[in-house]
Amino acid sequence: MEVYLDNSATTMCYPEVGELVYKIMCTDYGNPSSMHRKGVQAEHYIRDAKETLAKLMKVNAGEIFFTSGGTESDNLALMGCARAGRRRGRHLITTSIEHPAILNTMRHLEEEEGFRVTYLPVDADGRVRLDALKEALCPETILVSVMYVNNEVGTVQPVAEAARIVKQYNPSILFHTDAVQGFGKYRIWPKRMGIDLVSVSGHKIHGPKGVGFLYIGPRVKISPVVFGGGQQKNIRSGTENVPGIAGLALAAGMIYRDMDMKNALMRELKEHFINGIRKIDNTVVHGPTDEGSAPHIVSVGIAGVRSEVLLHALEDKGIYVSSGSACSSNHPAVSGVLKGIGAAKEYLDATVRFSMSEFTTKEEIDYTLETLYNCVPMLRKYTRR
Repeated sequence: MEVYLDNSATTMCYPEVGELVYKIMCTDYGNPSSMHRKGVQAEHYIRDAKETLAKLMKVNAGEIFFTSGGTESDNLALMGCARAGRRRGRHLITTSIEHPAILNTMRHLEEEEGFRVTYLPVDADGRVRLDALKEALCPETILVSVMYVNNEVGTVQPVAEAARIVKQYNPSILFHTDAVQGFGKYRIWPKRMGIDLVSVSGHKIHGPKGVGFLYIGPRVKISPVVFGGGQQKNIRSGTENVPGIAGLALAAGMIYRDMDMKNALMRELKEHFINGIRKIDNTVVHGPTDEGSAPHIVSVGIAGVRSEVLLHALEDKGIYVSSGSACSSNHPAVSGVLKGIGAAKEYLDATVRFSMSEFTTKEEIDYTLETLYNCVPMLRKYTRR
């Protein structure tokens, strides 16, 4: 049996998305900036995609800007807004357990461009401490960025409440959320929630890789970080990835269809999996496990077995998981998220992330549990003391 439980790293494309992408790449392949019929046809795909995404988020189509994915969306949001707003202030705020696309961009702004960054602490469940946010705000603050769902432990942040605190302090402070793991699992309505910028990636929602978008609210001043032919109102130049954009929009529409039912099924599987995991001695599930957690992510620490060893042992049995964030897996290091939530030392290099999708089945979960029951005692037996 083959079991794919690494959906927080990437997802399988919906077959319908693959078919649409192929059609546009091989038949409707015009450049949307061209004035002939094929160009106009390509432009229609982009316009339809914007309208689809705008309707899902209850925003205007003109506020959707396409990028190459979540990382570029995060970079554009942080660097673009910081540079555009530096005359108002040079203070930025984020949390200590953000995705590297946020943390490394913040560090660049701090070390290379003269901004001051506050990294907010989180509690044992990985939730940002709102009292620390209140204390950090100051007259120099111009931007706050808090992720929607943590990609490693599945914590859902109180984004709307955090945005409300920020706006009550100063309505001109911009609020950004990296919603790469939250979009498609939660209804994200920026205008209602007080959010100015939202980052989304296609390949996390059964869409294509290499495409994403950034919602930019109407009152946001932002400087481009990519220069060229002036496409997308000069905010993000470059010929648009029409197949990817159309595929992203189709995937978004599909993942939100019957979303509550899909989430309920994943949550049932998650609870079943966690109950099974707890039968293994000296294990811990990091982060929250209740309704306040994401329905698809389970972070499991198994003392006495290094995460990389367990990952490959499961791979030998056809089970695919991740050790921490796949986006930084080529650079092995102790997870900043696990350190941020105060995980015990024995779990810092012994944690594996299991992440489901709407296609995950109970049979796959049972097979994974049975495999863990068999391999963990054996791996512990041969672990160096």
